[in-house]
Amino acid sequence: MRKLGLFIIVLFFAFSSKAQLEIGVFGGGSFYMGDLNPNIPFLQTKLAYGVLARYNLDSRWSVKLNIYKGILTGDDNVSKFLEDRSLYFKSSMWELGAVAEFNFLPYYTGSLKYYFTPYIFGGVAVIYNRPKVGLLTLKDYSTEGQNDQRYIDEERTDYSFYNFSIPFGIGFKYSFSKKIAASIEWGMRKTFTDYLDDVSKTYYLPSDQIEPGDDDYDNLQFSDPNMDHQPMMQRGNSKTNDWYSFVGLTLTYNINLRNKNKCSEFEERF
Repeated sequence: MRKLGLFIIVLFFAFSSKAQLEIGVFGGGSFYMGDLNPNIPFLQTKLAYGVLARYNLDSRWSVKLNIYKGILTGDDNVSKFLEDRSLYFKSSMWELGAVAEFNFLPYYTGSLKYYFTPYIFGGVAVIYNRPKVGLLTLKDYSTEGQNDQRYIDEERTDYSFYNFSIPFGIGFKYSFSKKIAASIEWGMRKTFTDYLDDVSKTYYLPSDQIEPGDDDYDNLQFSDPNMDHQPMMQRGNSKTNDWYSFVGLTLTYNINLRNKNKCSEFEERF
């Protein structure tokens, strides 16, 4: 992840001398959709924040690099989806993303004429997500029998905290002054993992043995002890991967890297 991040940063600044560079901050919310919340957007939205850098290649196209952090959480008792299952998780989501933005209208930060536009975006991201209950990492407890020899044929091995996602969404930009601009955007993220929530396949212990012997398990909400489940009964839907989202407001500051003695292309046109 570090090598990929370094490559993106080097690539980003290699072009910044030929474009209008903006740096800024992001604030808003994040939410999760998956096995514990399959169909309710914005449910249990939590605080999210981050930093970003954007360069405008021209009046229509921009490229943005962002580092966002958000909280993802899911709860059967809140979503009312399979309440008897009574599963729960919470995690911090880190995202290093690179996206291209297309402006529907000509736009340039600082322009007196083209100072607002709706836009769409899409790109790629590297994510880090560690599902927990309380302070305990769920992966450590192999809640679906990961690495158990009885499931070796199913390749039920430990999942990774690092994954890729595809961010895409919509937004609206507005330039307040020559240097300051804001945008509001909503983006969904398609991931390539079904374990943002530690839930994917089947139970591997019967309902009266949901605690694998650890004292900490007594207070954990892995499943409802009154639920009469048996090994190999469905716990999640392994045919669909999990999703997450960031929604919020960005504030950016324009850094003019061009020769101050020359008129920029944008200044001449706008």
